Amino acid sequence: MTVDRWRLPRSRWRKATYSTGNGACVEVNTHAGIAAVRDSQDPAGPVVTVSQPAWRRLVSEIKDNRFPYP
Repeated sequence: MTVDRWRLPRSRWRKATYSTGNGACVEVNTHAGIAAVRDSQDPAGPVVTVSQPAWRRLVSEIKDNRFPYP
């Protein structure tokens, strides 16, 4: 899914709640049925977009520990 990154509301970018100070953080912006995800250390860099239902499913599966760390 593609989105014009500059049409995303700037105020809606929020950092992941489990972010630490190690620089490995993501930010998400949900707007108009999509979830845009970017590297918090590179806000002008690439943005990955998925549908909001897909994003909610991924977050739910991570919280349920379906993707354990190696």
